[in-house]
Amino acid sequence: MVSYANELREERPLTVDRLNQIMLLGSVVLLVAMVAVRLSTRTGLPSLLLYLGIGVLIGQDGLGLDFDDAELTQVLGYAALVMILAEGGLGTSWREIRRAVPAAASLATVGVGVSVGIVATAAHYLIGLEWTTALIMGAVVSSTDAAAVFSVLRKVPLPQRLTGTLEAESGFNDAPVVILVVALSATEHEPKSWYVLVGMILLQLLIGLAAGLLVGRLGAFALRRVALPASGLYPIAVLALCVLAYAGGALAQGSGFLAVYVCAVVLGNARLPHRPAVRGFADGLAWLAQIGLFVLLGLLVTPHELVDDLVPAILVGLALTLVARPVSVVVSLLPFRQPWREQALLSWAGLRGAVPIVLATIPMVSQVQGSERIFNLVFVLVVLFTLAQGPTLPWLARRLRLGDPEAARDVDIESAPLERLRGHLLSVSIPERSRMHGVEITELRLPAGAAVTLVVREGSSFVPLPSTVLRRGDDLLVVATDEVRDATERRLIAVGRGGKLAGWLGGTGATATPR
Repeated sequence: MVSYANELREERPLTVDRLNQIMLLGSVVLLVAMVAVRLSTRTGLPSLLLYLGIGVLIGQDGLGLDFDDAELTQVLGYAALVMILAEGGLGTSWREIRRAVPAAASLATVGVGVSVGIVATAAHYLIGLEWTTALIMGAVVSSTDAAAVFSVLRKVPLPQRLTGTLEAESGFNDAPVVILVVALSATEHEPKSWYVLVGMILLQLLIGLAAGLLVGRLGAFALRRVALPASGLYPIAVLALCVLAYAGGALAQGSGFLAVYVCAVVLGNARLPHRPAVRGFADGLAWLAQIGLFVLLGLLVTPHELVDDLVPAILVGLALTLVARPVSVVVSLLPFRQPWREQALLSWAGLRGAVPIVLATIPMVSQVQGSERIFNLVFVLVVLFTLAQGPTLPWLARRLRLGDPEAARDVDIESAPLERLRGHLLSVSIPERSRMHGVEITELRLPAGAAVTLVVREGSSFVPLPSTVLRRGDDLLVVATDEVRDATERRLIAVGRGGKLAGWLGGTGATATPR
């Protein structure tokens, strides 16, 4: 990275005019990427392919922008992955993934091991890679990508257990795969026994888990008790805590990627003030990270060098998609007795995205023999098999009858602390699939100290009566004292999930856990 910066200063000093040119190019790329998001939504293609295409278009074989710094790509790629994992964790509902965590953890560890072994064997015997190189290849392509999976499944409601498994697996498996690729890339110079590698992976995962839990819990405790002077500071504070978890975990010789994901899950489920604003800020930052990352990866590749690796990449990709992924799913889920239809979708939903291409830069930086070929193979594999799997995932989900269109959606609640008044202002949005539809205000049975003060319906606002019937699409303004704020939010979520009779025996619906 330093050498690249020095080269830029020596050959083309950073002047105001050059800065303006860079800003012009960057803004054009971002605007084109926004159009690409819309196109990917309509076609069902993961947007990563379009971003990669933008990078290739402005690269060496396109507009001629020369870029070949694998080390800089790896550094920026790690930073982008931190933002992407943070956003994924903040948007993860612990209620939805809680039951799926054991299965997802098995897929992220046992499944990764099975996949690495099968892909490495295929790469060695089918395309002639040396065993060390083949193992690195197998490890690089063993991580699934949440952004790629859910960009094509966003219109297909799935059962919570299946959605939770896919979401948790994609958040968990980055950590062991990164550790494995780094260890295997160093093994060429310093050979290690398999049990040493396993021990290293387990230790780093435990350290990362501890760092994520510690920073997440302490951060949530502080943010719930410190009223910041501006609502815009909450998203910055939350993202800073996620980055702190990553850096702390990595510096403690643990898995920073697991730390940032766990920290984000804790914060995202901690009922922090201004949660929708935090989610919106993180979502925008993650989009920016994805765009920059994929464009950079597209710049790094040289398209005319990929021709010779086209057939080998297809062979390895077929082994990964048709053998390694299904076998790893079956083996990992043996103790959980998951239905075959869900296993079939999980097998086909193993989309590869940013992580494998970023990981392919690690052996390049470590100067592993054959590392440039690994990068080319991974690039071709990701593009071709995402094109094949992405558009067919919604179709497969429907064919397997795994849709869940009637599942109730949680109400969206945003909390703003009123420090001087010792209270909270809750903004509640009732989504389309919410069982709060048809419930009267009095049937909400909010705890004493909380009241619905305003209803906004179809652009008009009014003060509700106890007999006012709520509808889908309504926005409510609820005022609650500090003492009953949590109970009020739990009750609103319970009614949204179960209707007017929710929590009847329990009174306040205290068993409900906010997202």
